[in-house]
Amino acid sequence: MRAILTASALCITLLAWAAIVRLLEPKSNTSRTRFDAIIVLGSPADSDGNPSPYQMARVTEAVHEYERGVAPRLILTGGAAHNRFVEAAVMARTAHAQGIPESALFVEPRALDTIQNACYSEQIMNAHGWHSAEVISEAPHLPRAAMIFSRTPLEWRMHPAPPLSPDEAAYETSHASVETLKTLRYLLWARWTDHCEP
Repeated sequence: MRAILTASALCITLLAWAAIVRLLEPKSNTSRTRFDAIIVLGSPADSDGNPSPYQMARVTEAVHEYERGVAPRLILTGGAAHNRFVEAAVMARTAHAQGIPESALFVEPRALDTIQNACYSEQIMNAHGWHSAEVISEAPHLPRAAMIFSRTPLEWRMHPAPPLSPDEAAYETSHASVETLKTLRYLLWARWTDHCEP
C-alpha cells in the first residue's frame, strides 16, 4: 500500500510540475510585431485528405495574420504523422485556396512531432536567412511549442488559432490534459532524446 501511495504522490507531483511549467512558459522571446515568417504547426487531415477543422482553424488564422502584414510568408510544417496524408501539403492547399500566393507558401513535409516541426522549420528559415517567426497552433499546444522553440536561435511569438465554437471548452480541457502529459514527457526525456535529421 505504501508503494502505491508513494507512486501516486510522485505522479501527482510530476503532473503538477508540468502544469506549473506550462503556466509560466513565456509566449514569446521578442517584442517584435512583424516577423520573417508565420509557422503553422501540423495537425492531421481527415481520412479523405481534406483539412480537418483544426487544420482549417490554424491555416485560416495564419491567412488572417498574413493579411494583417504580420509576415510575408507561411511555413506549413507536418508530415504524414497520423495517416497517409502529408499535413503540410493539405494546409498549403488550404492556404492557397484562401488567397495566399504559392510563392509565399513553404511546405515542410517531414516533421512527425512538434520537436521536428521546430527543427525542420528552423532549417528552412536558416536556408533563406530568416530569423523570426510567429507560430500558430491551438492554445493548449502553445506552451509546449514555446518550450521547444526556446531551444532554437529564432525570435518567436506564439499565436493561438481561435476556438472552433462555444462548445470548444470541453475539447480545450481534454487537449490541455493531453498536452500536460506531453509536456511532462518533454521535460523528463524528449528534449534530450528527440531530434530531427539535417
